[in-house]
Amino acid sequence: MKNPENFEKIYLLYWEKLTAFSFNMTQDMDVAQNIVQDVFIDLWERRHKLEITAIESYLYRAAKNQVFKYYQNNRFDKTIIEDKFEDYIVDNFTTIDPEVMEKIYAMIENLPEKRKEILLMHKMQDMTIDQIAIELSLSKQTVKNQISSALKHLRFELKDVSWMASLLVISYKFLR
Repeated sequence: MKNPENFEKIYLLYWEKLTAFSFNMTQDMDVAQNIVQDVFIDLWERRHKLEITAIESYLYRAAKNQVFKYYQNNRFDKTIIEDKFEDYIVDNFTTIDPEVMEKIYAMIENLPEKRKEILLMHKMQDMTIDQIAIELSLSKQTVKNQISSALKHLRFELKDVSWMASLLVISYKFLR
């Protein structure tokens, strides 16, 4: 890989895949392309020092690390990852560790009755805020506030398993 021809082959083989991978994590094509560019620049600059046995694993790990570094440096809006985590939980109830699911169910059960009802309508029945507001004769802002409060409460309660959120989001991306 120390010669330009090998580097070019690797670049052509992985550029598009890594960009798609990074885009899935960032939801921003410009950021994804910049991240992949940084990965390849770093690879080229360190080519004489690196001993890589599995280039594909190395590149994906480097891209993932660059995404996290980007988010850390830019104090990103965590709602993207939180939303992906919520989507993962909703879409994969049957495949999540039973212990984690038991904790989530218990947390939902402990929500105030109206808040729980609104959250379940929104996340489980896939109802829009407008639909919920009409059905329950509430303002849209009240529905938004209840959903936000419920999710904030669940996130707080799940903090001891928050390390799992990143893992689940990344797993979710590969499973889609």
